Amino acid sequence: MVNVVALSVFIVFFILVTVLGFVAARWRRGDLSLLNEWGLAGRRFGTVITWFLLGGDLYTAYTFVAVPGLMFNSGATGFFAVPYTIVAYPLVYLLMPRFWSVAKKHGYITASDFVRDRFGSSTLALVVAFTGILATMPYIALQMFGIEVSIAQMGVPVEAALIIAFLILAAYTYTSGLRAPAMIALVKDLMIFTVMIVAIIVIPIKLGGFDHIFAAAHTKHLNAIAQGTTFRDLLTTPQAQMAYATLALGSALALFLYPHAMTGVLSSSSRQVVKRNAALLPLYSLMLGLLALLGYMAIAAGTGVTSQPAFHSYKANGAVPSLMSWAFPDWFAGFAFAAISIGALVPAAVMSIAAANLFTRNIYKEYFRPNCSDREESTVAKVVSLVVKFGALLFILLVPATDIINFQLLGGVWIIQTLPPVFLGLYTNWMHRWAMIIGWVGGMVTGTWMAVANNFASSVFTISLGNVKIAAYIAVYSLLVNLVLTLILTPVFRALGVPSGKDNTQPADYEEEGLAALPKEPLMEELA
Repeated sequence: MVNVVALSVFIVFFILVTVLGFVAARWRRGDLSLLNEWGLAGRRFGTVITWFLLGGDLYTAYTFVAVPGLMFNSGATGFFAVPYTIVAYPLVYLLMPRFWSVAKKHGYITASDFVRDRFGSSTLALVVAFTGILATMPYIALQMFGIEVSIAQMGVPVEAALIIAFLILAAYTYTSGLRAPAMIALVKDLMIFTVMIVAIIVIPIKLGGFDHIFAAAHTKHLNAIAQGTTFRDLLTTPQAQMAYATLALGSALALFLYPHAMTGVLSSSSRQVVKRNAALLPLYSLMLGLLALLGYMAIAAGTGVTSQPAFHSYKANGAVPSLMSWAFPDWFAGFAFAAISIGALVPAAVMSIAAANLFTRNIYKEYFRPNCSDREESTVAKVVSLVVKFGALLFILLVPATDIINFQLLGGVWIIQTLPPVFLGLYTNWMHRWAMIIGWVGGMVTGTWMAVANNFASSVFTISLGNVKIAAYIAVYSLLVNLVLTLILTPVFRALGVPSGKDNTQPADYEEEGLAALPKEPLMEELA
């Protein structure tokens, strides 16, 4: 049965962001026939806009569905999302200003542009581009999954609603480029913060306080022990602690290797903006910690949650929409569903743009049309962004939800294999290009095999060494294989006289501020 009140509120806010998406084409007007303007918004975003864009880009609809869902289903392991986002930002402070500077100096739009120049290898750049696109596709599908779960709770036909959302997203991304998700991110984050503040106050009161919430989680823990299942409210074993630590570390290393995160960084107006955001973005981690607790609140709410439509269809991944319907009046539940769904549109738009940038710059222009015009380059990117979103739509409509989540598990394993040429490459060009390619193959094969061996049931793989069992995140295992092969084979290739590629960057390129940083405007003037 359709919840008319919730759906009406949902539609109002969806229309609002649709209008903003089209209006964004005239915001900080630039020539959108240039890829630099369409795909990076002319590198003009200051501290405030970059903060909202990166926040909207990294804290996605799937985050708001999956993190509480993992807490509901597995317990304390789900809290790994909080330290991982905290660990990530010191890495951002160390790495991303250097990446911004060299990209600004040489006009790079993608990480593959940088890798090609740094190591003089179009093959290595192709490997990085291919990996980025491969890892991004299921990530976009998961944003559509976040919308699907919210829509299902309102009783709306899912397929028709997803097609409408796809058409809207495709239209304003095509016309406005990166400006659209940047403008919408302002609304999205204000809505999400409103929902979280209300939820963290109202729901505990309704449930009788946090004592009752944590007691319900502990009761589920005791029942799980009796039944031999995996829910734990405390991680007391070495294996569980190692899994938790490696999940946080591996996820932190992978986060800013994703093309959409790098696109957000490159749209900044200066390296100082990047540094400020490395300091300010942990504010989102506070919200993420509170968000995770919604999983425990759903446990405490009991049958009030498990009897809801979304939970019936999506189990743990439907916990948050089900909790919202149970705890709030229909009008506010509709507002919350709109916040989650709009939270999908921002990252989905940026991801499709990032994937289109990679294909256009590092595959189409590199191998098919080296002399294509700027206008042709931009047009191809716009078309590819449509194809990517359409592929994600087919994925979500045709593939079972559990399989989509499995592919996202592989996404993190795959993207972390680009760490040596991208992150380490920002500090050294010592590694041989062919050693990195072989390391990449080793890491991809190892990580994919471990995921398949687990039947995609978990991102943690256990290795037995005698009586010692080591349980760790698959991405960390595979990255170690990658790094070992790279470090061992680099001296071998050099000893055999295999030529290294020419480095077209200079040490000073990594420290320059760039011309875009010259205007010094008050922060709030960035919104004008």
